[in-house]
Amino acid sequence: MPSQQPNVNFIWDILDKVLHLTFKRNELGDVLFPFIVLRRMDCILAPYNAEVNKTYLAFKDKLSTDKLHPILRKAAHNNTFYNTSNFTLETLLDDAQNIDINFRMYLNGFSHDIQEIFGYFQLDKTIQKLNRHGLLYRLIEEICKLDLSPEAVDNHDMGSFFEEIIRLANESSNETAGEHFTPRDAIRLMSAVLFEPDKEQLAHEGIIRTIYDPTCGTGGMVNIGRNYILEQVCKDTAKPTIKTYGQELNEVAFAIAKSEALITGSEADNIRLGNSLTEDRFEGKRFHYMMANPPYGITWKIEQDYVLNESLNPNGRFTAGTPRVSDGQLLFLQHMLSKMEPNGSKIGVVTNGSPLFSGSAGSGESNIRRWIIENDWLDCIIALPKDLFYNTGIATYIWILTNNKPAQRRGKVQLIDASTFCIPAKKSLGSKRNDIRPEHIEHVLKLYTEYQENEFCKIFPNTFFGAYELTIEQPQRKDGKVVMKAGRPQPDSKKRDTETVALNCDIQKYFTEEVLPNIDPESWIDYTKTRMQYAINFTSYFHKEEKTESAEAIRERIIGINPETGMTRQQQIQDLLAQIFD
Repeated sequence: MPSQQPNVNFIWDILDKVLHLTFKRNELGDVLFPFIVLRRMDCILAPYNAEVNKTYLAFKDKLSTDKLHPILRKAAHNNTFYNTSNFTLETLLDDAQNIDINFRMYLNGFSHDIQEIFGYFQLDKTIQKLNRHGLLYRLIEEICKLDLSPEAVDNHDMGSFFEEIIRLANESSNETAGEHFTPRDAIRLMSAVLFEPDKEQLAHEGIIRTIYDPTCGTGGMVNIGRNYILEQVCKDTAKPTIKTYGQELNEVAFAIAKSEALITGSEADNIRLGNSLTEDRFEGKRFHYMMANPPYGITWKIEQDYVLNESLNPNGRFTAGTPRVSDGQLLFLQHMLSKMEPNGSKIGVVTNGSPLFSGSAGSGESNIRRWIIENDWLDCIIALPKDLFYNTGIATYIWILTNNKPAQRRGKVQLIDASTFCIPAKKSLGSKRNDIRPEHIEHVLKLYTEYQENEFCKIFPNTFFGAYELTIEQPQRKDGKVVMKAGRPQPDSKKRDTETVALNCDIQKYFTEEVLPNIDPESWIDYTKTRMQYAINFTSYFHKEEKTESAEAIRERIIGINPETGMTRQQQIQDLLAQIFD
């Protein structure tokens, strides 16, 4: 029987029948996620429970836990998890009076890593609340109506099913959804630009490609990226093996991401808990693709000492510079760049506008941008529509970076203005009021691949984004004479000023012709104070000049001249009255 993704409408059935008087809609995910994971594992283990129990009883008093674990895994048909209790979710229903005690025995029968995940889910707190309201039995009863066996739902469809549940749960809790959930339309747009140009390299059976997210949340970005490759890019061709990796700081989001890996047959150890900035759980690992939506405008003060110390290490991740402590987006970007494969990697990362232009010449932000652009890693920046994310309506951008640009793109940066490529959402969810449709994604992909300037696409050389900040000194004067010291004119600090000039500018000519005529003729440039600034003032490059209406046209519009008769509105009224009373 062919696999088919289950209908997620069961969520609303459970909410109506069991949970609606006890739990708020924004608590729905916290309650259901662990029970769906349990049901999937329960269905997977059903054919092997008897063998696992028999093996456990035979060896539990003879072997240490670490030696018993691989034997029990083998008994569970080499699954990464097993349960040594005498219960399944369905047999728990045979004893309603002792549902609480038996359910806890059932949970304690799982292998250690599974119990650890449920600890991160804070399942014990949920169980207590369910028990207080007499709902644990009813919830298990409803969950058991789902057939999540591998025969009914294969790993791929289980992943899609779980992702849909995550989406619905996050939309029900849209005040915090943006912390761990990036809208699918934004991820699909990023996926199209990252993966579609690599179709020839990807469409080979047997090759392995990796996707990594250092702020993976519930894992949606890497999972949608993987599915995009398999279902879109390689739909009608040979398919590669895609391995996904992620690290997450939030324990509940981590538990969801790791649970999905477990119940879909992925490598659960590739999802790891921790702060990517201070505890790189994939140290030394390199990836083919990286995707992320790091938090906007979130302080890194807690990580400050660690980051600043690593920035002093020539081989560290943050040697290019550190941004202001109020926003760590560029730290995550540097972290991702440190994990590029020497033979070529591609990165897609969502930011707000701040990393494009914040910071003056010589600042950490400017120095990081300079490092990225001078290394020719910045390939493209795409301006997204506003009101696209659940917890913010501000302007956002997708950065595409690579250390293996095609020849025609080398030494250049492409900018795509997709800020109008959207339609109003049928239903607003938090701040999300716009949706990106497939046709919009196709339009962006066409702009990216055709690589030609037009209304929505600009292409600039790398040097375009850099500039020198020159310090202009004017001399101190006393009684009209320049004050000298040790044979040198002394600068007047009150008259000190700066000028910003392009990298390809003839500085001395500019100073002589544009600056010097307007200041003290004995002024000079203090080259020791020269600093370089890199900034991407995205919106200014797509600014459209509005046609100014002429004064005559404005006058004619105000007084109402008829272009056919040349008469003003008042003259027309007088002429009409004359005709009536003549």
